[in-house]
Amino acid sequence: MHVHPVLGGEGELVYFFASLSILCSEQERLRYFDDELTTNERALDALIRSSTEVRYRISTDWSELHQLNGGDFITDTQGNDRQWLDRYIPAEDLEAVRAEIARATKTKSTLEHRVNRVDGSVGWALSRAIPMLDESGEIKEWFGAASDITERKNAEEALRQAHESLEERVAQALAERSQIEEQLRQSQKLEAIGQLTGGVAHDFNNLLTVIRSSTDFLKRPNLSEERRGRYVDAISETVDRATRLTGQLLAFARRQALKPEVFSACDAVRSISDMMNTLTGSHISINFVLPDTPCFVKADPIQFDTATVNIAANARDAMGQSGQLTVSVSAVEVLPVIRSHAAVSAPYVAVSLTDTGCGIPADRHERIFEPFFTTKETGKGTGLGLSQVFGFAKQSGGEIAVKSTQGKGTTFTLYLPRVESVERSERVESSMSQFDGQGLRVLVVEDNSSLGLFTIEMLTDLGYKPVLVSDTQAALDRLAENAEHFDVVLSCRA
Repeated sequence: MHVHPVLGGEGELVYFFASLSILCSEQERLRYFDDELTTNERALDALIRSSTEVRYRISTDWSELHQLNGGDFITDTQGNDRQWLDRYIPAEDLEAVRAEIARATKTKSTLEHRVNRVDGSVGWALSRAIPMLDESGEIKEWFGAASDITERKNAEEALRQAHESLEERVAQALAERSQIEEQLRQSQKLEAIGQLTGGVAHDFNNLLTVIRSSTDFLKRPNLSEERRGRYVDAISETVDRATRLTGQLLAFARRQALKPEVFSACDAVRSISDMMNTLTGSHISINFVLPDTPCFVKADPIQFDTATVNIAANARDAMGQSGQLTVSVSAVEVLPVIRSHAAVSAPYVAVSLTDTGCGIPADRHERIFEPFFTTKETGKGTGLGLSQVFGFAKQSGGEIAVKSTQGKGTTFTLYLPRVESVERSERVESSMSQFDGQGLRVLVVEDNSSLGLFTIEMLTDLGYKPVLVSDTQAALDRLAENAEHFDVVLSCRA
């Protein structure tokens, strides 16, 4: 022991500095550190053994595993194991596990894999390994641990199956919904067909009653020429009405035989202005808003006039005793969104008719173009007018739109494709007196015997030489025998 006094600035004693040296042998010093190391090793060993994870050491090439503790899910043995992969890993997974091992880096290796459990079942383990490097940076061996993640994997699998089951149920529900919707559409179609056929049958029955009654009266003896002419005119007018009814049905079905021409929509509206004034009556004023440009369209002019007059008639009925109807024509560059159809960027002509009538309830906007559907009282409309307009618009490449507020009026807008100006062709009216068959040979194709025989009689009276066949194949056979025997082939089918 050595003691040294420490003095102050004036030589006074401040404190003593002492040092003590303990002398021991090298053997005693090593024994002290060995005891400390042993204590740490025992603590580490206790920590490893108390862990539920499986701790292990693996050789550099992963060929030999030394298990450091028993764990509680893979195996209960310890020591070196050169067949550890074959024992721990299910046979069908060995190839995949070996491939993952081959990809292990010098940093770490993490792998989720199936494992043979102690109880004989197959579970899941999360294996993590970290390499121990020597002074040169090469791997000496690996240290790792394996955790039991069977419960987590089972939960994930249960969740996956639940998702698949949910997707399957959703797909099944969507399929059932689609089937129900299709059944509903079929039901609606059948309902529409029933309504259509019922309406057609009713209207045609009325027309046939007039024709049948007129023909019965024509058979009476001693009938004066004046009365005979009246009955013939009644038959002729009724046939015209039946033709218009058929045209309306064909228009709705887009099957009518249109005769499209290029004409000015403005001029067409002007030409029927007097008709619309007469139709609506003096209690309703009509205001025409027409541009200076003619706005040419290509459509059937007769059907155009009919469609415009039909809309005007609906407007008149909606306004009742008084009101105002505004008819306007304009050129537009975009066809707006109408019902389920997207907007179309293309030139169109818009013909709008706006009334100040009672309006149409919102829940009926989608039905007003259905055949025989009408918002009018019973006996005040067939319900075919707007369906004819709808069919004409569609068949002409256009659209019909409606905007209405109940109590404030309605606007119908007919859109037709706009075209460049060309000279309108003149329509030539013809009559039966202009025809003279002059002995032309006609092959008539008609499967309805009554209509076929009537056609033969009519052509014969007009000076033709007709031959009737019942179907297309028979006509082709006759033409194959001698095509030069006929001048004209006439098919009465629409």
